[in-house]
Amino acid sequence: MTTADIFQLLRSGTIEMAGLLPWSSNYTFLVHICGEAEPVRAVYKPQRGERPLWDFPQGSLCHREYAAFLVSDALAWELVPPTVVRDGPHGFGSIQRFIDHDPEQHYFSIEGQPVFRSQLQRMVLFDALINNADRKSGHVLLEESDDPRGRDKLWGIDHGICFHAEPKLRTVIWEFANRSIPADLLADLRLLQKRLHSPADPFCKQLQGALNSLEIKALRQRAERLIRQGVFPKPGSGRHYPWPPV
Repeated sequence: MTTADIFQLLRSGTIEMAGLLPWSSNYTFLVHICGEAEPVRAVYKPQRGERPLWDFPQGSLCHREYAAFLVSDALAWELVPPTVVRDGPHGFGSIQRFIDHDPEQHYFSIEGQPVFRSQLQRMVLFDALINNADRKSGHVLLEESDDPRGRDKLWGIDHGICFHAEPKLRTVIWEFANRSIPADLLADLRLLQKRLHSPADPFCKQLQGALNSLEIKALRQRAERLIRQGVFPKPGSGRHYPWPPV
């Protein structure tokens, strides 16, 4: 099944509840999305199940999950699994393709391995762009390739507390801090910057439905800063690691 097929199924397929996922801060459900093709497993986060936060507007976390997918998709980095927002059994919320993975494998178990270097560099820049306040090690999933010649893929999940207009970057991935950003990734950032300044671009229109104007302006500024400085971010003052780290 292609990514486009999965995305369409997430948007319009029938949702069947499979169960509540444990250990989540907010109500999170495993669901099956059914249509004409084979069912797809997905993670459903209803808006009404979001835990109130003092620094993020109530009911906005599902929109931020979707906005993270939009930015990943605009960069063509495929870091965030296909994600939509729609009505479900417990009301409006985000629905994201479930990634089959080994929960024992996460960032701390793969840190420093050269095979994942380029994927992790993209994730670091992505987190800096979206101002990710919660990149735990366990929010990096490893999907093993079925093809012996294929490459295992890293996915980032749980982007509900991102895109704040104020600096809030908290992550466990600092291994590239202050190093030069590769030229190909800078080129991708420049293309994103151009799209962010193009109001008629469908990406911009979708983003405006998920974030407010101050948050979008801050996203543009973070993209411009990364391009201007040309280096991976380094920890600043204050708290820059999430808790718990896994």
